[in-house]
Amino acid sequence: MSAPSPLTSQRMSRVDTAWLRMDNDVNLMMIVGVWLLRPGITHAALCERVQDKLLKYERFRQKVVQDPMGASWVEDEAFDIERHVLHHKVRRKTGQTEREALQAEVGELANTPLDPDHPLWQFHLIDNYEGGSALVARVHHCIGDGIALISVMLSITDGGTDPPKRKKREQPEGEGDWLSDAVMKPLTDLATKAIGMYGGGVAKSMEMLSNPQQGLAGSVEMARTGAKVLGDVGAMAMMPDDSATILKGKPLGQKVVAWGEPIPLDQVKAIGKALNCSINDVLLACVAGAIGEYLRDHGDEPDGKEIRAMVPVNLRPLEKAWQLGNRFGLAPLVLPIGISNPIERVYAVRRRMTELKDSYQPLLAFAVLSVAGLLIKPVQDALLGLFAKKATAVMTNVPGPAVPLKFCGATLRQTMFWVPASGDIGVGVSILSYGGGVQFGLITDKKLCPDPQAIIDRFEPEFEKLLVVTMMLPWGEAAA
Repeated sequence: MSAPSPLTSQRMSRVDTAWLRMDNDVNLMMIVGVWLLRPGITHAALCERVQDKLLKYERFRQKVVQDPMGASWVEDEAFDIERHVLHHKVRRKTGQTEREALQAEVGELANTPLDPDHPLWQFHLIDNYEGGSALVARVHHCIGDGIALISVMLSITDGGTDPPKRKKREQPEGEGDWLSDAVMKPLTDLATKAIGMYGGGVAKSMEMLSNPQQGLAGSVEMARTGAKVLGDVGAMAMMPDDSATILKGKPLGQKVVAWGEPIPLDQVKAIGKALNCSINDVLLACVAGAIGEYLRDHGDEPDGKEIRAMVPVNLRPLEKAWQLGNRFGLAPLVLPIGISNPIERVYAVRRRMTELKDSYQPLLAFAVLSVAGLLIKPVQDALLGLFAKKATAVMTNVPGPAVPLKFCGATLRQTMFWVPASGDIGVGVSILSYGGGVQFGLITDKKLCPDPQAIIDRFEPEFEKLLVVTMMLPWGEAAA
C-alpha cells in the first residue's frame, strides 16, 4: 500500500497509537455506551443526525492506516453511513426480561471487533425497547477518551453545538510541547531506571522524548518537580501486585454487562456534606462495599483486603474536549473492600483520594502510554502489563448533564457507558451522573464475574445503609 497523501492524512499521537494497538485476545479497546430513548426514533432520523452533526468531527470520517512508525488518520473514501449506523432487533430468549436481552446484546457487541478498514465506530439502533428505542454506541478508544466522547455525544443531541473550526496550522493534539513540558522533562535517567524501563529500547525512547538539553539544570522548581516525580515513580514500581480475589485472574475474553436504576444525586450530595466528603468519596465507598459483599457472598472473605482500581484523571481543559484524542493519566485508587462499617469506608476512601491529589502518577501513566505508542506490540504489551498486575479493575466517574436531553425529538431518559480494560484486567466500573440521578454500570469477564448484576444490585443497599447510618450520627460528629 502506498503512503497516504500528506494532504489527506494526519499522524496519530503516541498515546492514541498505544490505545489503538492495545487490543488483545481478551480485551478490545472499545468504549461502549447505551442510550435509552422514549418515544422511539427512526433509523432515517438517526442517519440524518449523524450526517449533520457527528460527521463534522473529522475523526468519525477517517480510518486508521498503520505503518512501521505508528499510524495515521486518513479520510475513508469508501465511507458509507449504512456501514456505521445499523438497525436491528434484540434477540430475546425465553424467560429473559427486555433489560436482560439488551444487556446480552451489549455484551456481545463489546466482544465484536470494529472493522479496521473503516472508521472505528458504530451505532446500533434497537427498536421496541421498553416503549421506545435503545441506541448502542461503540467507539474505539484511539478516537478519544471518555471526557472527549461525552462532549461529542452532547453535541449531537437536540440543540447541540457544532465543534469549533480548527486553525489551519493548529496541531490536532498539541502533544509534542505539552508532553515534553508537563511530563518528560522531569523524568531523569535515574527515574527511568527506577521503574525498570531500561530494556527493549524503552530508555532510548524516554531519552529522546525528554529533551535532555533542556533538562533540570538551572531550575530549582524543575528540580523539585523531578524529585517528586522520582518518588512517585518509585512508589509505582514498588507497589505490590493486587490482592488475590475471584475477580482477578486470566480472563476468558467474553464480556458481560449490567447497570442499575439511578440513585438521587441530591441524596448523595447530602451524605457528602454531612460527612465532609466529596460526592466521589461517597460513590466510591458504595462501590467498595458492593464488591466486598459480593465477594463475601461467594465465599471469598474480603476482611483485611484492599483492591486497586485504575482511575482515569483528565489532563486537558474541558473546553478542548472536542479536539478528541486521549489526554488523561491513570491513578491507582485503593478500594477498602474489607471495611464493613460504611462510615469508616467513606473516610478510608477520602484518605486515599487525598493521597492521590498531589501525585504525579497520572502524568507518569500518560508518559508510559506515550512511550508504549512507540514500541513494537510485544514490548508494549509487556510494558502495559505493569498496570494489569497492580489492579483488579478500571473505574471511571463522569459527570453528565443535570437535566434530561432530547435526541431526534425523543427524551434521553437513561444513559450508561463502559470503558475497556487493558491487559488481563477483567472488571470495569462506570459511574455516571445524569438528569438528577447517578447510576452504576459494570462490565466484567464472564470467567471472573459471570453475573455482574449481582454486584450492581448491591450498590443501592450499600448506599441506603450509608444514608441510614449518616442520619443516625449525632450532630457535629458526621462532619468531623
